Amino acid sequence: MILAVIIACEILFWVFIVAGLCARYLMRRRRAGAVLLALAPVADVVLLAATAIDLATGGEATFAHGLAALYLGLSVAYGHAMIRWADRWFAYRFVGGPRPAKLYGRDYTIACWRDVLRTLLAAAITAAVIGALALVAGDPVRAEPLLALLPVVGVLCAIDLIWAVSYTFSPRRPPASA
Repeated sequence: MILAVIIACEILFWVFIVAGLCARYLMRRRRAGAVLLALAPVADVVLLAATAIDLATGGEATFAHGLAALYLGLSVAYGHAMIRWADRWFAYRFVGGPRPAKLYGRDYTIACWRDVLRTLLAAAITAAVIGALALVAGDPVRAEPLLALLPVVGVLCAIDLIWAVSYTFSPRRPPASA
């Protein structure tokens, strides 16, 4: 059940973003677009509430509940950047805005390190939400499936860190001009 809520909230998140960008650029309704974009985090609130209610009413804690915490952490940490990325590409593709620049060298390395910080923020939020959900579950044994996601979060942080370090020592170079 909770997996279906996660999927629905992810879809809802992107529906709000696409609807907001369509309103902003295609219908030229900037205020309506801003409102729709601002509603994207509502999907996160719905997901958190549904997860907590499920556990509080005796639902069995599963890996999916931990996945909801991870989704929430990633959405909060990366949400604004994802919306900004989508906004730039939408403006480019549909209203003749400038093409978003591809990053190389030092700029790409800095972007990688910003992503490391975002990933660490996502991990901290995920761990805090998992801790709160474990308290809602009430029983440490019942909360074990939630806690099983923490090593996965650690692996994600390690991968992002390795990525940034690799580009620190070997920055991405622009393609050779033809």
